[in-house]
Amino acid sequence: MRGLRSFRGPSSPRALARVWWSSFLYALLFFSGVPTDSSAATARGWEENSNGPGPSSISSHEGPPGPARAHSSINESRFLRDDDDNCGSGSWGGSRSAEKNGHAATRCLHSSSSPPLPLPSQNPTSLSSSPPPPPNPNPRARLLLLLLRLRHGVLVPIASGTEPMEAVITVDVLRRAGADVAVASVDPGSAQVGGAWGVKLAADALLADLADAEFDLISLPGGMPGSSNLRDCKLLENMVKRHAGKGKLYAAICAAPAVALGSWGLLNGLKATCYPSFMDKLPSEVNAVESRVQIDGNCVTSRGPGTAMEYSVVLVEQLYGKEKADEVAGPMVMRPHHGVEFSMKELNSTSWNVGETPQILVPIANGTEEMEATMIIDILRRAKANVVVASLEETLEIVASRKVKMVADVLLDDALKQQYDLILLPGGLGGAQAYAKSDKLIGLIKKQAEANKLYGAICASPAIALEPHGLLKGKKATSFPGMWNKLSDQSECKNRVVVDGNLITSQGPGTSMEFSLAIVEKLFGRDRAVELAKTMVVM
Repeated sequence: MRGLRSFRGPSSPRALARVWWSSFLYALLFFSGVPTDSSAATARGWEENSNGPGPSSISSHEGPPGPARAHSSINESRFLRDDDDNCGSGSWGGSRSAEKNGHAATRCLHSSSSPPLPLPSQNPTSLSSSPPPPPNPNPRARLLLLLLRLRHGVLVPIASGTEPMEAVITVDVLRRAGADVAVASVDPGSAQVGGAWGVKLAADALLADLADAEFDLISLPGGMPGSSNLRDCKLLENMVKRHAGKGKLYAAICAAPAVALGSWGLLNGLKATCYPSFMDKLPSEVNAVESRVQIDGNCVTSRGPGTAMEYSVVLVEQLYGKEKADEVAGPMVMRPHHGVEFSMKELNSTSWNVGETPQILVPIANGTEEMEATMIIDILRRAKANVVVASLEETLEIVASRKVKMVADVLLDDALKQQYDLILLPGGLGGAQAYAKSDKLIGLIKKQAEANKLYGAICASPAIALEPHGLLKGKKATSFPGMWNKLSDQSECKNRVVVDGNLITSQGPGTSMEFSLAIVEKLFGRDRAVELAKTMVVM
């Protein structure tokens, strides 16, 4: 059985030495450009002092703030002992449902009589179907591998066709908790991955570079054919089997439980869930359930994009405990009741009928909140809108607020050559500040507003980018709760999504899906939005 592991700090000279070397390698990673988790970035801006985009103080309307994250780059929560087991008290006996952070997760603990997990073949030739690890991986990958050897972290593999919301939300939330997350591409020789719905991500390393690394958690995102591509990677299969065989935490969401874990025999004898249309593809040895998030022993499974945030917070709780999970969940402004219909507050209602294929611009920049950007792009493309992702930086690739590397379609200068029905600004403090400083982008939005065309923003962007430029004048709006005091009109701030005529605003990462679905409703109608919400397992 596996319990919630407790926080342990270094107490021996050997442990202190590991801390010193880990800190040294972490500094090398930072200066070499390898993405690092938010705990190492606390000194670089006040966004990292909380899990949201604003100051560490969060509005009293959303509850008290989590503990300040002013800790060293080596988070004490990383020093976890595998022999810690808090289940011995019997407080979690049997199978039960528990409310956690506003989501329901089902837990089932097995006795020692449960069938053992299959171990990978010890024959080196068993990896022959995948390219062998290069003898000398690139310097950044070597540093990442060394760091992971000292500080066991989290592996999130991605492949062509991976569902980007599930990958990005998992990475973002775990990094908010202080986890060292390695995003690894299983595509041979390519760190850049084309996810589902045309969302492009750049991995931290190739999977082959991390073949010898040890992890506390391996989490597989879903999507098709992404899940099939993960399943077919023999190296990944052997890594996950070896990891699970050691009694470590492993997880999958959407199609991946059935397509990957199920086909590898890693769900046999367990309760598991997956994307609704893949339930019949779970092997007969699996006890299939319809929970939004299912915990059984060392395995966590979940249903789809609409459950990805709940799933990710459960993973935080499994790794670091409920206090840390609550600390992470609060500032994200998560939905208080998952699985129910979404809603918005609308004033000065007007038609948003702009045609069958709306042209939408989504700018991104270094520091953009990756969950918000990814959900907006993914959901609106699912609705058949033409979404152009434009980089405000000198390159197409940007490093988002939690160090996820996103790849834009075009640079902003090229994006300015066409007209748009709707312009949407994701949040994130760094991203919002970049938008506010871009004369070209602000000029475009001002022309949009003057023409009574559609525009919107979420999280930090209403307060940081729109308000100072007069783009909220005479409008009702909301923003990240910690920034409500920056809005001149705060009368509708408590609403999660506010539509005022041609303007739409929203609060933060946890409202991104509602924000995107509200846009779908305004552009295509309520029926299309509800259908899409059900497809994503939002409700």
